[in-house]
Amino acid sequence: MKDHLIRITTVDGTWRATAAVTTALVEEIRRRQDSDPIATMAIGRLATGAALLGSLLKDDQRLAIMVEGNGPLQKLHAETDARGRVRGALKVPRIPLAETMTQLSVAEAVGRAGFLHVVKDLGLKEPYRGMVQLVSSEIAEDLAYYLTTSEQIPSSVALGVALQEDGRVGVAGGFLIQALPPVDESAVALLEDRLRQLPSTTTLLREGLGPRQILEQLFAGLPFHDHGETALSFHCGCHRRQILQLLRALGRQELEDILASGEAPVVTCEYCGERYPVTREELAALLH
Repeated sequence: MKDHLIRITTVDGTWRATAAVTTALVEEIRRRQDSDPIATMAIGRLATGAALLGSLLKDDQRLAIMVEGNGPLQKLHAETDARGRVRGALKVPRIPLAETMTQLSVAEAVGRAGFLHVVKDLGLKEPYRGMVQLVSSEIAEDLAYYLTTSEQIPSSVALGVALQEDGRVGVAGGFLIQALPPVDESAVALLEDRLRQLPSTTTLLREGLGPRQILEQLFAGLPFHDHGETALSFHCGCHRRQILQLLRALGRQELEDILASGEAPVVTCEYCGERYPVTREELAALLH
């Protein structure tokens, strides 16, 4: 099943929802980050969550999510746009675990204390920035808490990543459900009951259910408008000009120190791993 997402709204205007399968996307991030199993599950959840929130964007809008925790993973990033292009990175892709710590959960790897940051480039003068404390460090609950508190939209988020025995991604995906105003409490109770009875996201994906089938189960008996399918893929927009701009931001003194060292730096993109050798001539041009 190719990675994609489906967006719907119920005919009565009570709900909007998105469901996605992100298996190939998360596997590509795992491969590029060379992440261990627990780090793969964490960044896979965050990248899937970014894809789901990206379904709410339009045109050239972009969104970035960062999780900072006091666990060994330290920091996770994911970015997306309205066209379903996603990338993700980990500060610590491989945790140096002691023998007795091999059963770390995602929450323990992220850390029980920390923050979730959301930055949206909506084409305005300044990007929108939101931040909440981590409530569970499982990522899905933290995203739901952010949407419910910061954006004032009651939301439920489910994210899942299951690995094969060799550490590669077997299945990945999730769904986002949001109650639209005015909130119908009886409809909320009905959906909460269905969510409690629904198997885990990874179980549904392993059984071969796609995004549309998952939403049909959740909204059985509730007619909805299907807003179409969006393909999801790994995409990194890094380029040499961007790398040179980052070097320029280091400042004159540091650039002079690099030149004086006699070594030309090689800058590696944290998302895709692309290496950009920078010549001494380019460094000198930045100084002038």
